[in-house]
Amino acid sequence: MRLAVLAVGQLRGTAEGPLYENYAKRISQSGRHIGFDGPHLREIKEHAGAADKLRAALKGHKGLVVLLDETGDNWSSRQFADRLGGWRDGGCGDILFAIGPADGFDAEMKAHADVTLSLGKMTWPHMLTRIMLAEQLWRAISILSGHPYHRD
Repeated sequence: MRLAVLAVGQLRGTAEGPLYENYAKRISQSGRHIGFDGPHLREIKEHAGAADKLRAALKGHKGLVVLLDETGDNWSSRQFADRLGGWRDGGCGDILFAIGPADGFDAEMKAHADVTLSLGKMTWPHMLTRIMLAEQLWRAISILSGHPYHRD
């Protein structure tokens, strides 16, 4: 199953970039052994047309779309791993995790979501959201593969 992350803004040259890359490398190495490919990161530059590009990418995506939004469902790490494993085992070929613009997703964007997921009630900067998502993907893969990283 292909894991993709679509985000408004760019990590290149930021302090957060190496931390995201660390988790992405872990996901890539461990995930392929249990049927996950990625994460594949696509960034949309923040500018006047960013919302239109994001809207088009969500509309054109053929797989499962998961929007990260503070109004979404709040799952535990174990629940996230179970969902990820269930999607994989159910034949889902492609999941797109979308991190939106500073003003959030509009109604048209939300209409393309299969799942809306919250990383908590607090509002997080977009760069930290990428790292938190990457860590949770790594944690889910460690849970699914029986690695001792996660402790309940």
